Amino acid sequence: MSAPALEVSRLGFAYPDGHQVLYGVDLTIEEGERVALLGPNGAGKTTLVLHLNGILGSVAGGTGTGSVAVGGLSLSKDSVAEVRRRVGLVFQDPDDQLFMPTVADDVAFGPANLGLKGDALRERVESALAAVGMEAYADRAPYHLSFGQRRRVAVATVLAMDPQLLVLDEPSSNLDPAARRELADIIKSLPVAVLMVTHDLPYALELCGRSALMDEGRIIAQRPTKELLADTDLLHQHRLELPYGFDPLSVP
Repeated sequence: MSAPALEVSRLGFAYPDGHQVLYGVDLTIEEGERVALLGPNGAGKTTLVLHLNGILGSVAGGTGTGSVAVGGLSLSKDSVAEVRRRVGLVFQDPDDQLFMPTVADDVAFGPANLGLKGDALRERVESALAAVGMEAYADRAPYHLSFGQRRRVAVATVLAMDPQLLVLDEPSSNLDPAARRELADIIKSLPVAVLMVTHDLPYALELCGRSALMDEGRIIAQRPTKELLADTDLLHQHRLELPYGFDPLSVP
């Protein structure tokens, strides 16, 4: 059997001021699986995500315990460059990722820095843009695009790195209903494991078969998403709210 796309084992972390943020986090995502990471603000979700490619943690010079492996490759100072290629982070604000003159330049930036050139680079860019339905915008300036289009280009920039795990931070935020639907269709079509950090519980139900609930630096529960969202006492205990009138058990 192939190694999991992500395996986090007993991950702990404290900031330099001594504030403990993560307490023995365990999380496994199999190849091709989509998992939602849920939890209130301050639960430690962002800190966990920033450990997945070494932005935080011992690799970055911090202090912590436990381990992270991506596709069977353990994160270490020797492997951090390859792990960062394997883990594609898509930030909540696409403008944090788009800085080149054209869409194609933005998508090409990562693989070009890995040494890809010529036809191989062009094919990688075209494939990534096609995956998010933005191939017709390759020569456009990113700031001329709508917010939803920029978010799709941000996804393309990490797909161009051929990742094993795509990490999406609040992917549905600030999207109108049509853009929200278009992005959902794209995420469903991607043949890559996904970790989706979100407060949008219906979106989690639509896209992720399993969800992990995090609070106070710990994974509190991991269940099928429908089962977890139907546990209203658990949601209320950890300051999560379903939209008014939304019944997860009524969703096919």
